[in-house]
Amino acid sequence: MSDILTKILAVKAEEVAAARAARSLAATRAAAEEQPAARDFVAAIRAKIAAGEAAVIAEVKKASPSKGVIRPDFRPAEIAASYARGGAACLSVLTDRQFFQGAPEYLQQARAACNLPVLRKDFMIDAYQVYEARAMGADCILLIVAALSPAQMQELETIAMELGMAVLVESHDGDELDQALRLQTPLIGINNRNLRTFETRLETTLDLLPRIGPDRIPVTESGILAPADVALMQRHRVDTFLVGEAFMRAAEPGEELRRLFAR
Repeated sequence: MSDILTKILAVKAEEVAAARAARSLAATRAAAEEQPAARDFVAAIRAKIAAGEAAVIAEVKKASPSKGVIRPDFRPAEIAASYARGGAACLSVLTDRQFFQGAPEYLQQARAACNLPVLRKDFMIDAYQVYEARAMGADCILLIVAALSPAQMQELETIAMELGMAVLVESHDGDELDQALRLQTPLIGINNRNLRTFETRLETTLDLLPRIGPDRIPVTESGILAPADVALMQRHRVDTFLVGEAFMRAAEPGEELRRLFAR
C-alpha cells in the first residue's frame, strides 16, 4: 500500500469516528432509507454502450494530492450541467475534504443540477459511510481493493445493494482484480495510475482485460487525455471511462468531453 493511501485511510478512520459521534449509525441509516429511489448507475452506462457510444463517468474534482488544485473556479452545479449537455452517462463527485478538497455538498449540488446518476468518490472503509453516501443522495459508491479486506468489500457491497446503490470496485493489478471479481457488481474499474509511483500506463487496463468476463463492464480510470487514448481503449472493446482531470482543466468541461469522445 502506498504511503499516501496509508495516510488517507488513517485520516478517514478519524473522520468516520467523528461523524459517528455527531450523528449515530442508526440515524444515518434511517436518513439513507428515507431517500427516494437511487438513479440507476449501471443502466445509464449500459444504455450508452447499447447506443454505440462511450459511457463516460465524468468527474467533478477540484484538487488531488499529486496535482494540487486543478480547478480554482470550482462550481459543481455548473460543471454537472455542462457534463450532462456534453453527453456524460454518469457523474463522479469527490467528497473527501482533506486530500481532494471535496465535500458532500458538492455531490448534492451536482446531482441537483442534472438527471445523471452520481458516484460518491471517496475512500470507503466503514458501513457508516455507505449509509452516509445514500443519505447525501449518492447512487453509487467506490470500493478500492487496495484499501479493504475481502470481507470488508463484501460487507460494504451488500449494504450498498440493499440501499439500491451500484458499486464500482477499483483495482490496480492482477491480484487486486482477482479480489474485485469476487464481488457481484458488474462495474470493474481498472486504475491506470500506480498508487505507489503515481506512474500512469494505459497498458494496465489492456493487460488485465482478458481476465474480465463478458458479464462485467470494465471501466478504465486515469490517463485518458486524448482522442487517441479513447480510440485505443475502444479498439479493445473498453467503452466505459472515468475521466476527470482532462475535463477539469477545460473552460467548458462538457465541451471537452464531447471533443475527447467525438466519433
